[in-house]
Amino acid sequence: MSNTIGRVYLIPTVLSPDTLFTIPAYVTALVQQLSVFYVENERTARRYLKALDRNINIDNLTLVPMNENQAPDLALAKKLLLEGKDIGIISEAGVPAIADPGHLVVRAAHSINAPVIPMVGPSSILLALMASGMNGQNFQFVGYLPIKPPERTKMLKELELESERKSQTQLFIETPYRNNQLLKDLLDTCKEHTQLCIAVDITAPTEFIKTMSVRDWKKQSPDLHKRPAIFLLYAGRI
Repeated sequence: MSNTIGRVYLIPTVLSPDTLFTIPAYVTALVQQLSVFYVENERTARRYLKALDRNINIDNLTLVPMNENQAPDLALAKKLLLEGKDIGIISEAGVPAIADPGHLVVRAAHSINAPVIPMVGPSSILLALMASGMNGQNFQFVGYLPIKPPERTKMLKELELESERKSQTQLFIETPYRNNQLLKDLLDTCKEHTQLCIAVDITAPTEFIKTMSVRDWKKQSPDLHKRPAIFLLYAGRI
């Protein structure tokens, strides 16, 4: 067994296809040195790694799945790290361990005192918040909202009330094919003066980021079907 414990590298990927320019060069240099990756989607991970460096031999890599259908093999991660093997984590889009299972591997690394190195890359949460004009000092990312209408409506009312009470920006996401229904529920549930930012296709040529009141969104509701989006709500004082 190696006396040197391995490291976990949190490797950013693109938010949209064909936007490799958003990935810093040092990510490619690091990826070239790794042979084990925990990935949310094996197919897109292979495509991304080949895009970073076409000379990477994908067949020589070990890709360990981690997604909603398959929890990451944490025992394997610990074993590799204790043997001195470095590990990379790649999300489906953006930065790993944010709204994906990568945090479980990170937690396992901390439990054996393995170093964890986050790498710079695009994050839809931060990019949307930056562009929203909403409170960037007090914000909360709540991930996915409940799917069933009664529970979702209740959650939206609670988030709006919390935003108003704390002057806090609320950020959340939805599966792309359910975006339009979420937008409808937002417009039907929230107060007219509440500010809503819709950020779609961030970093892509079709990027759209707009903040308006619920009242104004009702006049020009966009079609968000199957487009990666993030929603921001703010009901506090402006």
